[in-house]
Amino acid sequence: MRRTRNRLGRGLGALIATATAAVGLAATPAAATPAASGQTIQPGQTCTAADLGTRHPVIKSTEVSPAITHFKGWYVTQGSTGTQTISTNVQETISVSVGVNGSVQGSFAVEALGTVGASLGLNVQVNYTTTSSTNKSITWDFYQPGYYGLYEGTKKVTGTYGSLNCNRTQQGDGSWALKWTEGPDTGSYTTFTTLEEGAVRCEDKVPANSIMRKAQDLLDCGSPAAIAKHPAGPVPSAKAEAAKAGHEAAAKAEKSVKATGSPAPNTRAALDCQPAVYRIDVPGKPLNWSAPLLANDGIRLRESNFFSAHLDNWRLCNVTENNGVIEASLWNWGNGGCATVPANIANQEQAYLTTATCGEDDLQRFYIYRDVPGSSKIGLQNKYTGSMMGHDRYADGELIRQYSSGRPDGTGTYTLTAV
Repeated sequence: MRRTRNRLGRGLGALIATATAAVGLAATPAAATPAASGQTIQPGQTCTAADLGTRHPVIKSTEVSPAITHFKGWYVTQGSTGTQTISTNVQETISVSVGVNGSVQGSFAVEALGTVGASLGLNVQVNYTTTSSTNKSITWDFYQPGYYGLYEGTKKVTGTYGSLNCNRTQQGDGSWALKWTEGPDTGSYTTFTTLEEGAVRCEDKVPANSIMRKAQDLLDCGSPAAIAKHPAGPVPSAKAEAAKAGHEAAAKAEKSVKATGSPAPNTRAALDCQPAVYRIDVPGKPLNWSAPLLANDGIRLRESNFFSAHLDNWRLCNVTENNGVIEASLWNWGNGGCATVPANIANQEQAYLTTATCGEDDLQRFYIYRDVPGSSKIGLQNKYTGSMMGHDRYADGELIRQYSSGRPDGTGTYTLTAV
């Protein structure tokens, strides 16, 4: 009677000193992109100083709900049964995304979505893709007359995540240890499962909270007399049209947000900077962070010398601390700017770090994770993007960049050296 087809969708110094002291007509789901393994890093597990510049996702909440991406109400008369091809209309377009990037950038996002799939036992999309944003045709075999809803749908998976970072933790006996702890970075994600096509009638008994039930809710199931007034062919659905209007409005709003692509331009703000001055060094090496002289350049690894002109000197400003994690702006003595990820590339993996006029802007705020007291090793994470700071290779002139999960080889661990 029916046929189904499946397809894949598309003064830190002071702080450091202190610290030192479905069934029926539904299609059978096919395999989507395989889910990654479950959470391997757990809160409370030990880590090392090389992990200070890395992070892993921890899933805080999940919600699975049926979603209809394409729909059309269709009345089949006694003389019009058989195979028909119906053009369905877009109901909702679902895009896979993690965090503020509006897409899936870097290993952290893939790991987060893989963890979601593993925890739910679902095969979810773990790479950037989107359901079709254009009308599509569905071919169906109609053996009985009736009022049908032709649909394509999926299970939409949404929720929130947190960030597990390596940071020092004081134990019950007063000693200190490095452990994976949940940091202040949080965000939301969206993904979906395999797409399915189907047909459902008003009189069909379908499971609650199923994709078929969602399609049936869109079907304008009026009285038999009202339905009989419609000739064979498409039947307008008030619910479907209302839902479509709502989704179009949401899509328009989302498009407007994405068009800006970044937070509003920052404004100059007064900074409360600690008096201590530091270099941000590569541990045991002579190269350290040096701010750019030119506005279109980035922060690079350089060796300090007479000609450094304080471009390698940093102060921590507007410092706060919450649950052992420091948050601060990094002010450069040499050019008077604050370290920041440029707004126009903030959504990109390996975007470079630079300086800009200091302002009230989360792109200029950094979380600082510390080694046990007695060590000045740190890891730095941008508050807005959630990415960790690091460098691709140890070389003079190498740019400091953001990496969503950090650098696995320890090149995201630095040392604060008092000047």
